Amino acid sequence: MPKHGLSVEEKRKRLLQLLFEKKDFFQLKELEKMAPKEKGITTQSVKDVLQSLVDDAMVDTDRIGTSNYFWALPSKAATAKRNKLARAKESLQTYRKKRTTLDDTIAKMSTGRENSEKRKELLSELAGQQEKHATLRKELQAYHDCDPAVLQEKADMSDMLKDASNRWTDNVFSVKSWCKNKQFDIPEDLDYLS
Repeated sequence: MPKHGLSVEEKRKRLLQLLFEKKDFFQLKELEKMAPKEKGITTQSVKDVLQSLVDDAMVDTDRIGTSNYFWALPSKAATAKRNKLARAKESLQTYRKKRTTLDDTIAKMSTGRENSEKRKELLSELAGQQEKHATLRKELQAYHDCDPAVLQEKADMSDMLKDASNRWTDNVFSVKSWCKNKQFDIPEDLDYLS
């Protein structure tokens, strides 16, 4: 069975552990030599793993002259973990307060909604009224075509369409007149809509 390499998370832990153990400042080249020997991290991955630790503020870096130095002190890591724990506790406290508030709201809203015979009767009556309301809405929709506003709208539309038709008839008469002058046969009974 082929041996699999370390996961990225395992490499991060091992490189951070190396820095904690040494409690010193290192250049990248030094870490690329030490990490494979002492922690089993491949030379090619040291730079990327180190950069990910720097990005997550778990390893400090500083440029001195033309060289970059890296270090991680256990005290800083402990402080970071304490800060993270404090934020988590604060967040937990906030969520507990929200839950308490929601529980209180539920309790207040539930008051008077206990499953009693009176409540069951009222809910049944409400359901019946809602059903009746839906039936009446459907019936009202059936009479929609008799609504005076709808009828007026249809009459207005009819007038508008009649005017448009007569405009086109005028246009046809104009063309007919022109065509008569040009000797075309157009029926004499062509007329306006009334």
